Amino acid sequence: MSLNIKPLADRVLIEPVQAETKTASGIIIPDNAKEKPQQGKVVAVGKGTKDEPMTVKSGDTVLYGKYAGTELKLEGKDYLIMRESDILAII
Repeated sequence: MSLNIKPLADRVLIEPVQAETKTASGIIIPDNAKEKPQQGKVVAVGKGTKDEPMTVKSGDTVLYGKYAGTELKLEGKDYLIMRESDILAII
């Protein structure tokens, strides 16, 4: 799948991992009690800034802050766009 979106500068487009619907013991979690996912897959990256090159690349799985980024919906899927500095770690 190819998206027609290219993040600018040090921005990163991330597809969040779906939140768990069931606990390890089998209890089903209702939609209003689910935690926001803090893990996702990098879909697209910008070119970086002249002072700092990008360290993440497309395909990386990353951890980010719970309320980091801006949510957007493209072609029926949910994505987050955020600065690379909002990413906490590459898994």
